[in-house]
Amino acid sequence: LLRYFGDELPAPCGNCDTCLVPPVTFDGTVAAQKALSAVYRTGQRFGVAHLIDLLLGNETDKMHQFGHKQLPTFGCGTEFSKSQWSAIFRQLVAMGLLNVDISGYGGLQLGEGARAVLKGDHPLQLREPPKGGSRKKMKIGRQELVTAEDENLFEHLRLWRKETAEELAVPPYVIFHDATLAAIAKTKPENTDALGDVSGVGVKKLDAYGGEILGIVAKYLTA
Repeated sequence: LLRYFGDELPAPCGNCDTCLVPPVTFDGTVAAQKALSAVYRTGQRFGVAHLIDLLLGNETDKMHQFGHKQLPTFGCGTEFSKSQWSAIFRQLVAMGLLNVDISGYGGLQLGEGARAVLKGDHPLQLREPPKGGSRKKMKIGRQELVTAEDENLFEHLRLWRKETAEELAVPPYVIFHDATLAAIAKTKPENTDALGDVSGVGVKKLDAYGGEILGIVAKYLTA
């Protein structure tokens, strides 16, 4: 998303699910080569659905219409499911190895660096695609985040976050992620250094909100 708007993230944000629960990766070079080859051999004009059918060897009407059953890539990707291939294609688009041709009804085209991957000159690490045919979403419930002992402090922090977010006219997660507030409720930092060690509390947020948070924690500890 940042790349789309011409921006870059110099360091991990420490707030998103990827930072809080780092994904498992695997050597995705061969998988990427198969996906990129499917795009190239079909003329860089088809969307993800057809390309996945090609890799899985699905004999659809479209496959017969364009003669793609005869391509070397037909059925070469059965080690992954449809949902897993979808995840792989999304990553390749995010990496800029594939571009989506909006004017061409979503057809995929090779991007910068794709040929190096195809030639084997550029090994690639990809996120391990989800198993079981569906993406397992990370569910963060109140009970999974904090113990009953820390519930009161957690709620005070969430109330402070809500009020701060309303004052700044931003979504609450922009202030802090629930997991960060839960970590603060659990560790109960008593000084700036301790608060700065909590995952999700960067230098800017420490400067902006550190005093208020430490005040909430101190009030809780002396209550």
